[in-house]
Amino acid sequence: MTAVEERVPLEPPAETPPAEMNDDVASFAMRLLGSAVAMMDLSTIRIGKELRLYEALASVDAATPAELAQRTGTDERYIREWLEQQSVTGILAVADVGAAQDVRLYSLPPAHAEVLVNRGSPSYLGALASITEMTTVLPALVQAFRDGRGVPWAQYGDAARTMQAELNRPAYVTQLAQEWLPAMPDIEDRLRSTAGSRVADIGCGTGWSSIALALSYPHVTIDGIDSDDASIADARCNAAEAGVADRVRFEVSDATNPGLPEDAYDLVLAFECIHDLPQPVEALAAARRLVRRDGFVLVADNAVTEDFSAPGNEIERLLYGSSVLVCLPTGRAHEHSAETGAIMRPSTFERYAREAGFQSVGVAEVPHPFWTFYRLT
Repeated sequence: MTAVEERVPLEPPAETPPAEMNDDVASFAMRLLGSAVAMMDLSTIRIGKELRLYEALASVDAATPAELAQRTGTDERYIREWLEQQSVTGILAVADVGAAQDVRLYSLPPAHAEVLVNRGSPSYLGALASITEMTTVLPALVQAFRDGRGVPWAQYGDAARTMQAELNRPAYVTQLAQEWLPAMPDIEDRLRSTAGSRVADIGCGTGWSSIALALSYPHVTIDGIDSDDASIADARCNAAEAGVADRVRFEVSDATNPGLPEDAYDLVLAFECIHDLPQPVEALAAARRLVRRDGFVLVADNAVTEDFSAPGNEIERLLYGSSVLVCLPTGRAHEHSAETGAIMRPSTFERYAREAGFQSVGVAEVPHPFWTFYRLT
């Protein structure tokens, strides 16, 4: 230091924050740590799904690392590490934690198998592990935040489409005709008693709602409509495998396609799609044109409160996360988008419906943790 240089005075030490502030910091830090653990859980669950490790464990009482590796054609050392991690995180059970590593017996509890393995169960959520695939679109999402453009659904890849299909399939197959529609006797009676009834399924995705209808209502024919080519290709394969391809027809089309038959359907469905559509009013207006004058329009969409509040519960956190990561970006990938996002408030939906020409919006009494069932007249 030269004689002309001056010392920069040091800042006085910061005062120790109040104890409650320290508690808040620690609490939020632990929350982020928990989020990292949850992300790792989903990633390791995905490994278990891809290698069918859970299915192998569900078929036996218990297995050692070597036995599981042999049954699944995998590497024993990796399997041992995976089994230990799954036990530490509470997904698997271990018979004797004190046993030697190579002879420990691991098992999949029946309740966990119901959620991870049984794809026909309403409790099945194993497909959520594919949510880790969304990390591949994060660079595109960051750029979208900068330039205001959207991210096309196709850019999310096969895993996102498969995840959505796997998550929706159990409810459609086990509840659509068994619980939801029977809660609306006039619709149920039309589909059961009227020969030649026709249903239009707008935004049908990979087709499981249409297939479930065909399996449960033998006199009904269904036209499934979706603008995603890959989803319609999957839907056609699914219908053929289910044995209902003779009564279910899938078409790559926008709901507003003027070529669709007007005044032709006894029931028009739109399940979990209106909030995603770039032009929801036009889609609802199309539903109004498609349905017979004495027919029914039924829309099931995300169950959200009328007013914003924070913090929210787990379902609200899930829906808002979906909106930021998927629903809003995919909606904005189209021109003239309404930019609805996953949080479509009841008042917003009612405004869309009235602009589409419907006179009233009712809510059917169908208990559901995620959806509200709107009836339009």
